[in-house]
This record gives sequence, structure tokens and C-alpha cells, in this order.
Amino acid sequence: MNLLGMIGGTSWHSTIEYYRLLNELVGEEIGKQQNPPLLLYSLNVKLMRKNDPEKIKNSYLEIAQKLENAGAGAIIICANTPHLVYDFVQPKIDIPILHIADAIAKEAKQKDFKKLGLLGTKPTMTGDFLQGRLKKNHQIETIIPSQEHIDETHRFISEELTQGNFTETAKNFYLEQMQLLQDRGADAIILGCTELPMLIKEKDTEIPLLDTTRLHAQLATEFILKD
Repeated sequence: MNLLGMIGGTSWHSTIEYYRLLNELVGEEIGKQQNPPLLLYSLNVKLMRKNDPEKIKNSYLEIAQKLENAGAGAIIICANTPHLVYDFVQPKIDIPILHIADAIAKEAKQKDFKKLGLLGTKPTMTGDFLQGRLKKNHQIETIIPSQEHIDETHRFISEELTQGNFTETAKNFYLEQMQLLQDRGADAIILGCTELPMLIKEKDTEIPLLDTTRLHAQLATEFILKD
């Protein structure tokens, strides 16, 4: 099996989900008597909360280089928002970063979804690193909540979900936003924060969901098992 490097910690709750999924998905393919070799660097989420773009980019580059030097053949960043560092980090290392947008696009294409609603942190929803890659590389359109709902969409994630607090109030808020996005033409909803699939399950709604954590883990599993 190929050695995968993982950059986690944002948050550690969803990093656990990544680790669990990777072991389960690989086990489904090769037998549960084995598990994949993984290198995990779990950073302090305080880095992201300081909102210093240069420090964030350079910290992720340093971590990626450590994983590469330790023998990783590819890297996954175990969260959506930190993919904002991708264009800075990827050209400076010699192993691929498996982009979460590519994992989303693969599933969307298989299910013929052309227009996706996006829920996540404010940087994920309003930035170009996820929406732009989906459009440029995969010709997939995305829409986000209305301006008056963006701050609250972000607040629940930053103040509750990333701290392990999953409430009915938050769930009902996101289910309402999902319905509004579907009313505007979304074929499916990207759960674009890796804590959202821990809050909302497929049984909670009839709207198709794209669980970025699972889809990203599936993409990483393909790398691990690739000849």
C-alpha cells in the first residue's frame, strides 16, 4: 500500500472521522485483517482562528514538507477551509495534494449533478479555492446561501461544530438553508465543512447530500491502493 500523509486538527473531531473512514474503506477492499499505513500531523486549530493568511500558508507548507520527507507519497488536508493553501503549497512539494474539490466533482459527475449548493465556513463559501476549482476544472456551478445568512452559517461551524457541540438548533438552521438552496436550483448540497456530515445525515432530508469527508476519504483510499 502507498503511504498517505494527513494534515488534520481542523478540527480534531473531523480528523477522527477521516482516520476511521480511511481504515474502514481500505479494509473493505483488502480485508479487515489489515489497515493502511498513515502519517498524521494534527495541527493546532488556533492557527486558523488567528486568520493570518501568510502564517497559515507557510505553516501548511512546512507540515507538507515534513510529511514528504517522512516518505508520504501523497497528502490530504483533512478539512475544507484549509484548501485555501493549495495553490501556494502544491507547487513547492513533489508529491500530490489530493484536492477535496476533485473528490466532490467525481461524485457529482457520476450522479449528473450540474449545480451544487455549498455550505461551509465563510472562507469556503465566499472564496475561490473550492468554487473556482469546481468550475474551472470540472464545469460544475455552485451557489451559496444569501448574504444575510452567510455569517450565521459560519458562526455555527466556528463556535459550535468545530468544538464538538452538535445541536438541534444548528441542524434545523442548516436544513433550512439546504431547502433554500434547492429552491434556487441546486441539484445537491455540498456539506463543505467536515463537521457538517457529523451533524446532518442522509436520513434527515430528501435533498441529495455530498459528504465531503467520505468522498475525500474515498479519493485517498484509491491512492493508498493504487499500484
